[in-house]
Amino acid sequence: MLFAAGMGIGLMFYGVSEPMSHFSSAMGGTAMENGVRTDWAPLGAAAGNAQESARLSMAATIFHWGLHPWAIYAIVALALAIFAFNKGLPLTMRSIFYPILGERIWGWPGHIIDILAVFATLFGLATSLGLGASQAAAGLGYLFGIPDGNLTMMLLIVGITLIAILSIVAGVDKGVKRLSQLNMVLAFLLLAFVIVVGPTLVIMTGFFDSLLAYVTYLPALSNPFGREDANFSQGWTAFYWAWWISWSPFVGMFIARISRGRTVREFLIAVLLVPSLVSVLWMSAFGGTGIHQLVSAGFEGVQNAALELQLFVMLAELPLAAITSFIGIVLVVVFFITSSDSGSLVIDTITAGGKVNAPKPQRVFWATVEGLIAIALLLGGGLAALQAMAVSTGLPFTLVLLVGCYSIVKGLMSEPRSRSALKPSVG
Repeated sequence: MLFAAGMGIGLMFYGVSEPMSHFSSAMGGTAMENGVRTDWAPLGAAAGNAQESARLSMAATIFHWGLHPWAIYAIVALALAIFAFNKGLPLTMRSIFYPILGERIWGWPGHIIDILAVFATLFGLATSLGLGASQAAAGLGYLFGIPDGNLTMMLLIVGITLIAILSIVAGVDKGVKRLSQLNMVLAFLLLAFVIVVGPTLVIMTGFFDSLLAYVTYLPALSNPFGREDANFSQGWTAFYWAWWISWSPFVGMFIARISRGRTVREFLIAVLLVPSLVSVLWMSAFGGTGIHQLVSAGFEGVQNAALELQLFVMLAELPLAAITSFIGIVLVVVFFITSSDSGSLVIDTITAGGKVNAPKPQRVFWATVEGLIAIALLLGGGLAALQAMAVSTGLPFTLVLLVGCYSIVKGLMSEPRSRSALKPSVG
């Protein structure tokens, strides 16, 4: 559930497209990326050096999909878990501010915090749902010739939202949990397939080499200055950071709910290390395969395809392409359902003042609203509108993250220092 809620649609959409985009730009040294001039030279990329360009592209991808997003989620989740399960406060965002606001969290300051959390979650989810709908529509068009347009995406969002509502009615254990288990089985089967039938040696060696490249390039990737353009730091990094932050109330609260009873050590290992390594392996397999097809076989189809199509174009060069591409579409759809379902659960918990068993019709209402917002953003401006909304709603929650860091320290320092408390529990 943690992995499906936290990353699913994004890994499907950007698993091939982001490493390929960065590689294409790095190979030229100075090139056009997403319509904006991108200069990789200050990061050490030599134009035309395929090996180093591949290392740089994977380092940049890990920079966006590795520890950073999961660290954002962990701050919110751990702060919520400590104050809800150990301190007896409601499982809602206002509880994080208790060390600063005290009893005032029950007044208008607390109401404003929870309202901001609801809006951030709604539009952060809408971004993911919009990306998922556009990729599913592109895949259906690629496989079956179904017109890839606004009508198809609208019908997909409506249909998937209805399935999400059915999952909501079934409950967390029967709905989200079973769908998440199905998704993980399909995702790991697809991942194993790409590793086995794709360039296996390249993928496995690339996994470790990519981690080393990430450590090597991390200082340069983290520095927004000293480059002739701002596209990487603003067009990619700022969007991702805002997207993760806008998701942090949703994913953080969801992680807190399913982590009750774990120790802090278990919690941090599960939330930081395991998903980060899985994300790196996923990007190494899918992105590395796409880059290998271009460099070794001269296949330019992935490079020239639209972002939402690049996964399917890459799979088309492997055996059983029709089956794996269909599994890819199913994965996008089920990730869509689990995101909508778990997001509705979190929003309902916030709006119900921290109650974890609020009436199901309220969750149905929020799932419907999420779908309608995704449709409105797609019709209003497509991917650009989705990204802009994620940035605008994610920015205010930077403050929440900073407060969360302070709250975690205060919360753990106030824990009993008895022998039984040597392993602080988040539940």
